[in-house]
Amino acid sequence: MSGPRLPLADVLRLGRPSDIWFKPALSVVAAVAPPNLILLALGRLDLAAYTMAGSMCALYAHNRPYAARARVLARVVVGMTGGLAVALLAASLTTNTVVLVTVGALLAAAQKALCDATRLGPPANVVLTFVSSAALFVPQTPAQVPGHLGLALAAGAWAWLIGMAPGLVRPCGPERRATAHALHTAAAYAGTAGTPGPTGTTGTNGTPGPAVSRARAAAAAAVHAAWQTLLAARGDSPLPSRRGTPSTTRRAENHRALERLLVRAEVALAAPADTDPERLRTWARALRGTGPVPHPDDLLDDDELLGIDAELAGGQPSLWRRLGPLTPIAARTALGCALAGYTSLALGVGRPYWALVTAASLYQANVTLTWNRAVQRVVGNLVGVLAFAVLVPLAHLHQAALVLVCLALNFGAEALISRNYWLGSVCVTPMALLITEFAHYQDSGRLITERLVDTLVGAAVGFVAAIAVTNRRAGDRLDEALTAVEAARDQAGNLLARPHPAPAALESARRALAAALVDLRATADAASGEWWRRALPEERVVAAEQSGHRTLAATARRQGLLLDEDATT
Repeated sequence: MSGPRLPLADVLRLGRPSDIWFKPALSVVAAVAPPNLILLALGRLDLAAYTMAGSMCALYAHNRPYAARARVLARVVVGMTGGLAVALLAASLTTNTVVLVTVGALLAAAQKALCDATRLGPPANVVLTFVSSAALFVPQTPAQVPGHLGLALAAGAWAWLIGMAPGLVRPCGPERRATAHALHTAAAYAGTAGTPGPTGTTGTNGTPGPAVSRARAAAAAAVHAAWQTLLAARGDSPLPSRRGTPSTTRRAENHRALERLLVRAEVALAAPADTDPERLRTWARALRGTGPVPHPDDLLDDDELLGIDAELAGGQPSLWRRLGPLTPIAARTALGCALAGYTSLALGVGRPYWALVTAASLYQANVTLTWNRAVQRVVGNLVGVLAFAVLVPLAHLHQAALVLVCLALNFGAEALISRNYWLGSVCVTPMALLITEFAHYQDSGRLITERLVDTLVGAAVGFVAAIAVTNRRAGDRLDEALTAVEAARDQAGNLLARPHPAPAALESARRALAAALVDLRATADAASGEWWRRALPEERVVAAEQSGHRTLAATARRQGLLLDEDATT
């Protein structure tokens, strides 16, 4: 058995902000402000906790194409309201805090599993769990529940409109951003080609060094994510024929051009030495704006893109199959949240849901990442409590000041959290504390003390639960990912051995192998950070990745995608 490294270095280092950090930041302000200001004018700010539950849905799905975003946001609103309904119903039927903590822990586990299985994306389960857990400890009567749920649904509908509004101005924005990011990361990887030494392209034994391995993994993940975005857009809105209206024809041409650009990024992954990184960067810059989509002049015919249609027809595994591997994570969440809540109750803290939510926020793909999140959560909350102590005098001047300070913290949290989780928590913590004062002002000293205790309890107990609930399936999933890569590599190799393979089949095989390699790297990274695991077949993983990327390069060359400089200028 081997244990994970639990590093402190680099855990708190600030990264680059997300390319679209301003979108969730502005969206959540636009979604939260009108309901809160209306309630303030009516003198019913005590109801803001319910409208904010719906408004927080505006944080989701900003990387999705708009047709897919419409469905995802609707499901988030329904899921948010469903969790809130269970919590409010439980609060109206019992005041037994042990029962309420148990219900909260089970809800947190279900929310974690469903968000991971559906790949919902940030902020994932944490906001859902915060809403449902806080509602468990708000006094209710059964007669009040429908009205409170109606407020949440109305605010959720407004959040849906806020999330969809940018599509009126830039309907293909998510697809363009995803393709630009893939081109940029592929250019970074191609730029490492030929760099000697142990940190460059080749190590002492001729294998890729750490720097190029990281660049290749980042580029492969970005290309795979971009394909998923384009596939979602294409699956939601099948591309029309050439007899369509001018607008639909133009959109169809833009989608085809984006697909061709993404193929060029894949070519850079397969054969970086044959790629001009500056050309990829030029295309990426052109996609960032609102100008026309670049149309690369290459030898790629429409037949080469038929592999996309095959992938669309293939579908995805059922939700039940995707939930299976997440059982250990769900068990960690249920156990950790329950024990954190019970410990908080035993210590006499009045708001055990804070400890529960802290525990729920920790659980990542493996123990090492969970440790990182625990450190970030504790540091962010400690600094955030200090920020609350500074802001609370201003917020207590008037209820309008309270609302405005919370709006500013909403914006700050989303603007900063992409740089590092702890930095965003510096804004989330005072906002959560101030929300408790919407009904009436409270003792600030007691709030600070309880938040500090719950943070430490939730982080400590939650991490112990992550260690206690082992994930022995991680090694099995790595074996399955290796088998999938080897099968995809053999399929592509068999097609390469034919004198005249069908273009669509070759394209489909190439992209299936690329996707399998991305999954293998993600699975290997997740397994390597688990505790109490068996020894991993690291040499087999390295061999599979190297042979897989060689096959990708051979496939790209066979397709005629690697062009001379003269042919593309």
